[in-house]
Amino acid sequence: MITSVQKRKQNLTPIQFLQQWLDRWEIEQETTARRIVKLIPAQCPFARDIQVFGRVILRIPPLCKLNPLYEQLVALRFRALCFLADRCGEDITPYCS
Repeated sequence: MITSVQKRKQNLTPIQFLQQWLDRWEIEQETTARRIVKLIPAQCPFARDIQVFGRVILRIPPLCKLNPLYEQLVALRFRALCFLADRCGEDITPYCS
């Protein structure tokens, strides 16, 4: 007999599976938290201004919101920062730029 939880798991797309996995990820080690904070940027790195002779000719908007994992990655970075600040007592201001 298939339960409702098993049915929901069967209907998950790979993206939804990754989103749930990232949401459930518990940070338990200081080195893991530091890696996460260093790998996931604080700001969207894709926004750019294309300049020619000092004048902006093209503005590329941030495209991070189009990433289906964007919110989960930002939340994971936030949890890693909280872990470093609360549990390890580390100053996180160098990571916030």
